[in-house]
Amino acid sequence: MSNLPIADYALLSDCRSAALVNRAGSVDWLCFPRFDGPSVFARLLDEQAGHWSIYTVGTTEVSRHYIEGTMALETTLRTPTGSAVLVDAMAIGRNERGHELGVDSPGILLRSVSCPSGTVEIELEYAPRFEYGLIYPLLRPMQGGIVARGGADVLVLSSPMMLPIEGSIARARFTLQAGEQASFALQHRASWEKTPEVFTQAVITDYLHDTVEGWRTWSDLHQRYGGPWRDLVHHSGRVLQALTFRPTGAIVAAPTTSLPESIGGERNWDYRYTWIRDACLTVEALWVAACPYEALWFFSWMAGAVATQIRRGVELQIMFGVGGEHDLSERSLNHLAGWRASRPVRVGNGAWEQRQLDVYGELLGAAHRLRDQLSGLDEVTRNFLVEVADAAAARWRERDQGIWEVRGDPRDFLYSKLMCWVALDRAINLADILNAHDRVDTWAATREQIRDAILKYGWSEKAGAFTQAFGSDDLDASALMMPIVGFLPATDPQMRSTIDAIAERLTDARGLVYRYRASDGLAGEEGTFLLCTFWLAQAQALAGEIKQARATFEQAIAYANDVGLLAEEVDPESNELLGNFPQAFSHIGLVNAAWAISQHGNS
Repeated sequence: MSNLPIADYALLSDCRSAALVNRAGSVDWLCFPRFDGPSVFARLLDEQAGHWSIYTVGTTEVSRHYIEGTMALETTLRTPTGSAVLVDAMAIGRNERGHELGVDSPGILLRSVSCPSGTVEIELEYAPRFEYGLIYPLLRPMQGGIVARGGADVLVLSSPMMLPIEGSIARARFTLQAGEQASFALQHRASWEKTPEVFTQAVITDYLHDTVEGWRTWSDLHQRYGGPWRDLVHHSGRVLQALTFRPTGAIVAAPTTSLPESIGGERNWDYRYTWIRDACLTVEALWVAACPYEALWFFSWMAGAVATQIRRGVELQIMFGVGGEHDLSERSLNHLAGWRASRPVRVGNGAWEQRQLDVYGELLGAAHRLRDQLSGLDEVTRNFLVEVADAAAARWRERDQGIWEVRGDPRDFLYSKLMCWVALDRAINLADILNAHDRVDTWAATREQIRDAILKYGWSEKAGAFTQAFGSDDLDASALMMPIVGFLPATDPQMRSTIDAIAERLTDARGLVYRYRASDGLAGEEGTFLLCTFWLAQAQALAGEIKQARATFEQAIAYANDVGLLAEEVDPESNELLGNFPQAFSHIGLVNAAWAISQHGNS
């Protein structure tokens, strides 16, 4: 089962953690109590690392969708003798509505299977494996369910029937007639906390209804986009909300670790953390697909998480844990086989120690997008943003690892210089709010120095384009951000040439865009990058090439799975989704490209 296509999975979330469930009704990934917590189910990465499946016996036709306006999954299973409907969700806190969605999520996975017609035979298999499959817990029956204990974790499974236990696995086969239903709930606690009581069927049903209603109120309150691909944009907004750790507002890049960029290779990273870059781009997407409230809340948390470093003169860290943790040291889980033998399986991410100068621009770009909400900015955050601009002015000439976190020697990456320009440009525009009029002349002078350097050293006559790094002839999709951030208009001859070069020479036969094709110090070839394809669509829209923009956009969204989820990349040979899943970056790109096409398509 750990070899299933990544696209076979759907996401469940309570805005604290996440589960992935496949089309066969198996939960193959679930971490408690946070996105970055140790897994209790990880068959996604190893056959022996835990799962919980509920499925119909025999030949089955499967169809599924998210209940409208929610992240609750409804799977319909049709057999020769009847049909079953499986509803899966992670519970939110009782009566949480609108902006409060996920504030007090209790750490419960809900699963309910019903039989609307005929007769169906159901098989249930429950095999929890704590700490990424390292611990086989002790399973013991209790009245109304099963308790599992091992290491630091306790799970209580509420069940309407007895589940026979064999070691560290429980199995049951039961029959449902038309009109019958069986509901289950899995609760998590730390081993030192009081063991939770089992739920009755009525309580589980109430939790499900409450969770569905909570998501619907969030969608009704937030989703105002009315342009083309409206349903996809709204769904992407919900996905971004589902990837949000609600207690802080932090947004994870993806809820998984080590789903590879290259099958069988070493490009396997843990994405269950908050990158400043990704998160600031998410602010833009939430502004379109949700509302500024969420974006401002997240921005305030992020500023608090990073403010102390820059004040001490320490280089601004590029990523954090969802609670604000700074140390994300990387290690390998050598006992796991990996998805399709893609090893190592990693926990933590060594990129936290890299220098990436673009984060200054992303922070101030997000602040600029939210300027209408920043009127009451507190002094600490205001001073922090001034310090961010000063740091960009002081450091822009330094070399770094760049947006793609190349694990090689530092270079003068064009995108990093561009975002330092953005930092100063946005700070100048925010001078009134930041009370920073005394710095405007200095910032403006440095902004022009950066601009001159990019125009002089970032352009390659040989490539006929702006390129990956100063003095390089290698194309890089991040150059598409130049018109998106307003450095040059998309209609500028050099910019048009860059857009065309990327469309012609940095794409595969399907029109999907690679990040770059140059050597990056890692073995293996990666797939095409969906975010970059959406960037191309956005840049084409800004250039007035609406027909091409629509075609590029449609090519990218064709790789969404049956429930509208996107991974990071697409394999150029097999067309399979690759990389951690679902990927915030890809859904951010979808929202922003759709917005650009909607704005410029009627101009």
